[in-house]
Amino acid sequence: MSSLLKAKNLHKSYTTFSPPLEVLCGIDLEVKVGESLAILGASGAGKSTLLHILGTLDKPDAGEVTLEGNNLFQLKSDQLCQFRNQTMGFVFQFHHLFPILTAQENAMLPKLISGESKEKSLKESSSLLSELGLGGRLHHRPDQLSGGEQQRVAIARALMMKPKILFADEPTGNLDSETSEAVMQVMLDLHRRYQTALILVTHNERLADRLSRKLWMKDGRLVAA
Repeated sequence: MSSLLKAKNLHKSYTTFSPPLEVLCGIDLEVKVGESLAILGASGAGKSTLLHILGTLDKPDAGEVTLEGNNLFQLKSDQLCQFRNQTMGFVFQFHHLFPILTAQENAMLPKLISGESKEKSLKESSSLLSELGLGGRLHHRPDQLSGGEQQRVAIARALMMKPKILFADEPTGNLDSETSEAVMQVMLDLHRRYQTALILVTHNERLADRLSRKLWMKDGRLVAA
């Protein structure tokens, strides 16, 4: 498999602490096209900080992140937003759905933001949500959906643009074990079908075992599991 994402010498500190708290201490990472990677570690180890930097939601103090050869933090703000919309998907522990929008409207947002027509966005979001078992829930608002259904809507939104890479931060953390298994299976099925690289942050080793590679965050560095 060819290389998709590379991180080189990433450093990140929080200066609100005295002395400053160094969370990332020179991290190097390479992710291949279509690969699935789990990042494990104790609470506060820096897993989410690393994920946010890899996904350009936060900036490192030093180091670089490249995706398909593009040095992401050298892009202008509007270029980076467009690049992120076209190539990355995100699923978080809290689904962050808009409460006043229906499942379909939430899922189609990335398409509309990219400039896609409403007609095409409706068609593609309907197809993907139906694939996720939500064909009968298209016009339901989040408060009319179960926790697992809400997370499936979030997964549909994340995959709406068929991204090169999907970042998932404790995506099953608020779900019961049975629903967690079902949601994780959906993510893995779609990851394999679309050959979307998957980076999963989790403390759940059982879920991590289902991915092709595992790394641990320890003392601000990544080590082999």
